[in-house]
Amino acid sequence: MAQFVREVMTPTVTSVRPDASLVEAAQLMRVQDIGDVLVAKEGQLIGVLTDRDIVMRAVADGVDPLTVSCQSVCTPKPITVSPDDEVTVAINLMRTHAVRRLPVAEAGRPLGIVTLGDLAQEQDPDSALADISRAAPDTWPGGAATQP
Repeated sequence: MAQFVREVMTPTVTSVRPDASLVEAAQLMRVQDIGDVLVAKEGQLIGVLTDRDIVMRAVADGVDPLTVSCQSVCTPKPITVSPDDEVTVAINLMRTHAVRRLPVAEAGRPLGIVTLGDLAQEQDPDSALADISRAAPDTWPGGAATQP
């Protein structure tokens, strides 16, 4: 069983500029088949933007996703973990702050992300959440992944 965040995190970082439009971020999420991007400026993490943020903080309010910046909709100053933190630290932070993902960073520089699904697969590989996290996403006839 993994002891440190670096053993369970996704070590790739998908990020956008703060001034990128929500459409740019959404297209990147679709192409990469992910539900979030990190918002970074000059290599420093300034926020996390999720597909849900785009829907709840922009689309539902009727704003134009072509003209709204990622920085204006993202969660600023997100809680982070270090790759050297124990997995239990990540679990406790997720529980305390009711979040499903944590950026992994050192000195403000994003290194990856650890999700609730990553931790479920590691801590309880036979759980329903672990099974769902491992499953391939459904796809639209056009090929883009969907997540109900």
